[in-house]
Amino acid sequence: MVAFLRCALAVGLLAGPALRSSAAALAQPNVLIVLADDLGYSDLGCYGGEIPTPNLDALARGGVRFSSAYNSARCCPTRASLLTGLHPHQTGVGSFVTAKPDPKRGPAYLGRLNDTCVTVAELLRARGYRTCMVGKWHVGEPGPIRRGFDEFYGYVDGHSQDQWTPTAYVRLPAGRTPERIYAPGQFYATEVFTDYGIEFIRQARDRPRHPWLLYLAHSSPHFPLQAPATSVAKHLATYRRGWDVLRAERLGRMKKMGLANEAWKLTERSLVPVDAPAAITNGYGGQPNPAWDSLPADRREDLARRMAVFAAMVEHIDTGVGRIVADLRQHGEFDNTAILFLSDNGACYEWGPFGFDGPSRKGLTTLHTGAALEGVGGPGTYHAYGSAWANLGNTPFRLYKHFNHEGGILNPFVVHWPAGKLRAGSWSHDPVHVMDVLPTVAAITGAVYPRELRGQPTQPLEGLNLLSALRGGSLPERVLAFEHQGARGLREGRWKISWGKRMPTEPAWELYDLATDRCETRDLAAAHPERTAVLAGKWLDWARRVKVHPFFEQP
Repeated sequence: MVAFLRCALAVGLLAGPALRSSAAALAQPNVLIVLADDLGYSDLGCYGGEIPTPNLDALARGGVRFSSAYNSARCCPTRASLLTGLHPHQTGVGSFVTAKPDPKRGPAYLGRLNDTCVTVAELLRARGYRTCMVGKWHVGEPGPIRRGFDEFYGYVDGHSQDQWTPTAYVRLPAGRTPERIYAPGQFYATEVFTDYGIEFIRQARDRPRHPWLLYLAHSSPHFPLQAPATSVAKHLATYRRGWDVLRAERLGRMKKMGLANEAWKLTERSLVPVDAPAAITNGYGGQPNPAWDSLPADRREDLARRMAVFAAMVEHIDTGVGRIVADLRQHGEFDNTAILFLSDNGACYEWGPFGFDGPSRKGLTTLHTGAALEGVGGPGTYHAYGSAWANLGNTPFRLYKHFNHEGGILNPFVVHWPAGKLRAGSWSHDPVHVMDVLPTVAAITGAVYPRELRGQPTQPLEGLNLLSALRGGSLPERVLAFEHQGARGLREGRWKISWGKRMPTEPAWELYDLATDRCETRDLAAAHPERTAVLAGKWLDWARRVKVHPFFEQP
């Protein structure tokens, strides 16, 4: 802590008074980071989707959208990377959160944020910011309060919670007031997260006024798919049309809005991964997702409702963003609040085209009809929407969350900050990564990344400051590498190599020219073995450096 305060002194935080004057603090921008969970690349209207997202679309029109924003293929590795500006393996969350790490796998698999990374909350708290978080933590113990957040509401453990159950969520620090009370039947977590976000912003204004960071980490639209019935009903007619029609329409809108060009081709229906037990894949493991029109009418109706619940969850996220924007406008803070919106991975295939009911890997798929179908998404239910709808969510790319093909590691990314003189309404086509969030926030706020934290040397940042790209410039070319539980990928310029898993054939490096084949449809590895080998060597060098198991040597 002494070293961290020394860093604070170096940037003038403690010169003179204990904190800068309120007037000086107000000149600094506020920062709002909104993270969606399992939202596909093209689910938002501003990325070609049919789900109504007018508030996010408005931010996109007034801000900058990235066409090649990458993540770390899964919720907790991505969150670790976003919070720290590092590759997930460097944070200790190379695979998944766990309380019982295997020491034989090395430091990349600690299962929690390690002591040599700095969170964006720790960074901005030292800069004089009020730091608040709402939603899903999912990067292990110690929790958000001990990793730099002043206020928290949400859940610390697990990948998801029931949206209808207030007791699944906690207010931290313990005993902090006020704690919001909801009448029976009025609690819905996605909306409650927005309520707490607005409350924390109000507190930051009032005691005394400080610039603030709000990290709003939604659990929507992750399974269990749950939303109010009135919100679900309006989407049913859309999804009764099926995934084949909607995929083609999404790509058409992408081209019209300037996101996609002729190098973007609609991929064939993605294969359903081979998973165990085989029953969870609905009998489609290793086969393509089925054509919509090949399914019986009752199955199509069941699936349409699942996707309608998913769409309703996305719409509630968008409505919440609109409520926060309205609050910022009312208080004159909108122009000088940097808003960053993104998702944590590609759409979730788990585990087959019909989805599942009940806890993941334990619940098989039930065909719902009649009253049971009407109740899908309501209190006491637990549903997922499956691989075929996830294939729609990742339009036009291949594969899904868990994989390092484009469908697994691309996400929407919108940045809006009127006072920052961004190139409003533009697309940036530079490849970027969620680890670029912290360096960009540091540049926006003037925060200085410390060399030490709590007496420990910190790791150098891996991410880039994106302000140049946000203002119409370009970023330096770099290699981006990926790994998640055996899936691998590396992109350098126009070239990308991908390594699959859970497929009916043995995995091997595939090579794609993204300049002419943006959607990874033509594997060029056999035609260009030398290039493939060079890129594979660069991936191995990266894997050894960040300690991907089993590619590094134990000390």
